[in-house]
Amino acid sequence: MEKKASGIGFFEKYLTLWVLLCMAAGVLIGQYLPGIPAFLGQFEYARVSIPIAVLIWLMIYPMMLKVDFQSIRDVGKNPKGLYVTWATNWLIKPFTMFGIAWFFFYVVFKALIPADLAKSYLAGAILLGAAPCTAMVFVWSHLTRGNPAYTVVQVATNDLIILIAFTPIVAFLLGVGGVQIPWDTLILSVVLFVVIPLTGGIITRTQIIKRKGEAYFKDVFLPKWNNITVAGLLLTLIIIFSFQGKVIVENPLHILLIAVPLTLQTFLIFFIAYFASRALKLPYDIAAPAGMIGASNFFELAVAVAISLFGAQSPVALATIVGVLVEVPVMLTLVKIANKTKHWFPARRTA
Repeated sequence: MEKKASGIGFFEKYLTLWVLLCMAAGVLIGQYLPGIPAFLGQFEYARVSIPIAVLIWLMIYPMMLKVDFQSIRDVGKNPKGLYVTWATNWLIKPFTMFGIAWFFFYVVFKALIPADLAKSYLAGAILLGAAPCTAMVFVWSHLTRGNPAYTVVQVATNDLIILIAFTPIVAFLLGVGGVQIPWDTLILSVVLFVVIPLTGGIITRTQIIKRKGEAYFKDVFLPKWNNITVAGLLLTLIIIFSFQGKVIVENPLHILLIAVPLTLQTFLIFFIAYFASRALKLPYDIAAPAGMIGASNFFELAVAVAISLFGAQSPVALATIVGVLVEVPVMLTLVKIANKTKHWFPARRTA
């Protein structure tokens, strides 16, 4: 199993490089082969790009396969780590993201970002802030030697909360930010990109384990999907950046400006959850994943909803894509910080 985990780590370790290459490829296609994005843009339904929707399902479905909701039965045995995760992700993170992004886009970078773009970038930051990680956190947990069983419970309960909390939080914060969003479109996005792949993952997991056993599911079936998520993400980025080519060429500095509040938010949320875990005297193998879940984003969902609500060519979608670019190097830095401070916590529990 260690070998498989290392293989996954290799792909995600260099995800920033792949994202940069896909950004460049997409921009070049948009500039020199504009017929391709124009052709793909014809395939839409209810403002949702069908090619991008298919690719996003390929990203999200394999993640949902990893979530074992049976583990929720043991949620009451050690709930403190879950309290930290829930409070950080849903009572703090969306609102600090809004506050930090608003401050930078409307105050610090006021002379550099026009008001209309600032509103769009803020909307993208809101979508990222309201979507806590559900997949990459398994990688971060592995790299910090977190308790894998407890991480599954944290992720599983997070997925259930997303179904209830994501839509009203996003709608509220977008409204505060001056963006008017139809509820039906937002709810449709959650159904398309959370409910459907989540249901599919549960059904697939249940049926495969029932027919061939849990060992086959974990050791044979799941590894087949390891690279599907990354492939779907990279292809999605190429398409999105082919739509975004003109905006990027005209505003290259904006990529860096968007990254600043996203990076600060990531560090802030990690340390809030991390120090809260320390105050509660949680063991390191629970504290580290708690911090990672809060800091990391379910950027696949954020990208999907941004495209559904505002279109693949919108600055909102661009802001969520910058979240992908920032995610990996920042999270790897936090992994190093966590590993160097494990002595702050009680002795690691054995899984």
